[in-house]
Amino acid sequence: MSAAHILVVDDEPDIRILVKEILEDEDYTVTAAEDGAAAGKALRERRPDLILLDIWMPDVDGISLLREWSEGDGIPCPVIMMSGHGTVETAVEATRLGAYDFLEKPLSLAKLLLTVERALEADKLQIENIRLRRRSPPLIEPAGKSSVMQRLKEQVKRIARHDTWVLITGEPGSGRETFARYLHAQSARRDLPFIEVGVSSIDKGNSARELFGSEENGRIHYGVLEQARGGTLFLDEVADMEMETQAQLQGALDTGHFLRVGGHEPVEVEVRIIAATRHRLEAEVQAETFREDLFYHLNVVPLQIPSLAEHREDVPELLGYYIDHFVDQEKLPYRHFSMAAQNYLRNHSWPGNIMELKNLVQRLLILGTDEEIGLEEVKLALGRSETGGSERGGFGLSFDQPLRQAREQFEKAYLEYQLVKNGGNVSQVAVAAGMERTHLYRKLRSLGIDNKDRK
Repeated sequence: MSAAHILVVDDEPDIRILVKEILEDEDYTVTAAEDGAAAGKALRERRPDLILLDIWMPDVDGISLLREWSEGDGIPCPVIMMSGHGTVETAVEATRLGAYDFLEKPLSLAKLLLTVERALEADKLQIENIRLRRRSPPLIEPAGKSSVMQRLKEQVKRIARHDTWVLITGEPGSGRETFARYLHAQSARRDLPFIEVGVSSIDKGNSARELFGSEENGRIHYGVLEQARGGTLFLDEVADMEMETQAQLQGALDTGHFLRVGGHEPVEVEVRIIAATRHRLEAEVQAETFREDLFYHLNVVPLQIPSLAEHREDVPELLGYYIDHFVDQEKLPYRHFSMAAQNYLRNHSWPGNIMELKNLVQRLLILGTDEEIGLEEVKLALGRSETGGSERGGFGLSFDQPLRQAREQFEKAYLEYQLVKNGGNVSQVAVAAGMERTHLYRKLRSLGIDNKDRK
């Protein structure tokens, strides 16, 4: 496991050596470069967590380097500019190009250390905010007090003490990623990155670039193996990985280093891998769709996540958790389940596992009006009538009606949800729905949706 890696780029040897020694005394890992060419070589060898960049250098100035880095994939990390002859215009240009801060020479060592600390913390918070915008906040601890879940959580805590790779298996929606995050949070790597990759969502032919990164025309794209350096890389649905990429990953795990696509400098592997799949990888190996050597490399410690049907006694707690989540995070109106409804859901088969339960709670909070969620409403939302029929869909829509009416019913529920989620902001709803704003206004009027109360 590695400390934050800082790249110092300065043509003055005294300053370069002094800054390097000071930062190393603070337990940072430091690489020093005397000019733009050496900085480019250092960036190819390893992705830094922060760059200290001098403006005036013999081969290329720092502003030009910053402009070059800001193109393509963007600046890989926070950049702090340093100069003894800077101007206001230079500082403004550096900020416009994405520099975090600007330090004047001679450097104040106290200010240097404080700025470095704040830049690293700000970058960490920015990455976390991006992740939270993309998905709902993960459970700090997987919900459930059943004996099944208690044993599983204890097993994860034991595994987390050892820096081994883990293969998680379980049905879709059962909570594989939640347990991967819980394992990371219990481990010694908890303060370092957790990067998740849905292997099945990577475009065909692009998986090597996604994993290992690439170098093209002097520009570097850092893959997820480098983004997760020192922390944990979670590969979800690893069975869907292309065979050629499997061979490359196996080679990287065997040798401890890899080459970026188009690159020539070996990059060290310093990451814990947690892989997950809904398939039995042994069967995939027998079918020759998954490499046997990679299977054994990933399957150091197997972890089986039970289906929700195997711990139904946790259903009431999960219902309560997701009600609180949608009320707090998406500002949906609070509702509670009646005892009859909870009992009914405890005995539901849950083919979609926890994801199905989460979606059900969200749907009921959006579509319902009464504070209590009753038994019949739950049955309708699950697509079941009192007689056990199935004339209603999973959104509580009747299939026994013309298509136009069913479509309008769904559109109304969908747009009402988006308005609640976005606080009545029509512009944001238009972006979320992928609609022109003028068309959205017409659609709201045609469906009889009044937005005044939501603003």
